[in-house]
Amino acid sequence: MTIEKEPALDDVLLKPLVENALTEDLGRRGDVTSQATIPADMQAQLQIKARQAGVICGMDLARLSFALVDAQIEFIAQVQDGETVEAGAVLATVKGNARHLLTAERTALNFMTHLSGIATATRQIVDSVAQYPAQITCTRKTIPGLRIVQKYAVRCGGGRNHRLGLDDAILIKDNHIAIAGDIKTAIQQAQKFAGHLIPIEVEVDTLEQLEQALDAGVSLVLLDNMSPETLSQAVTMCKGRAKTEASGGITPETAQAAASTGVDFIAMGYLTHSTTALDIGLDFSA
Repeated sequence: MTIEKEPALDDVLLKPLVENALTEDLGRRGDVTSQATIPADMQAQLQIKARQAGVICGMDLARLSFALVDAQIEFIAQVQDGETVEAGAVLATVKGNARHLLTAERTALNFMTHLSGIATATRQIVDSVAQYPAQITCTRKTIPGLRIVQKYAVRCGGGRNHRLGLDDAILIKDNHIAIAGDIKTAIQQAQKFAGHLIPIEVEVDTLEQLEQALDAGVSLVLLDNMSPETLSQAVTMCKGRAKTEASGGITPETAQAAASTGVDFIAMGYLTHSTTALDIGLDFSA
């Protein structure tokens, strides 16, 4: 399956994340270990290497980690976000003041290992359901402050983003329905509020609720915690009436079964809250 390259995020979006991470790491006195063990004017060259095969993400965050510590550091990228690499691949070479290189090391690697883990897991799941029309999407179950880059990592892995925030779209969930009184009332109120530019999606967990939502005129339904058998019935009910999205604890092991039902989308919180970091290191080379 061919994955189109995801456009990089602008530095203006990434810089505050890196600044906050460096501030947290440097604390009150800076990198006392490097100050204590390495001469102030010593130069060094190191390589960022993948110790596992996977999909890379976070190169610009790594570049900014070094640049914000020392603008004179030279960062030479060998790969781009979204590329698949083998174990041992050199991702970038960094040259400059040795103290400063080591000061930025952990911040750069923290971003890269986490985001590359998300991108790698996403690509694996996307590939596993490639024979079906379903598209893999992430959710709002993200680490506070990192949503924009976690969702970017999903895109680098070939997935799609569900809404980025509460203001993107109306998603009527079970508690909204319970407080509003019933599905019909919740949908009618949303339709009055939304106008023509805000999409509306409704979460249902039974076929009875689904029929009510369809009768109310929704065009996108979130089928929550349904078995593959029930999902198949729901997809049949929605044909020609609404797009379908499966959700609720879907894992890499269950994604294919969900996709086989014919749903249009599969929402997976797993991608941003449960993936394993990709092993990436910084090695001295000269």
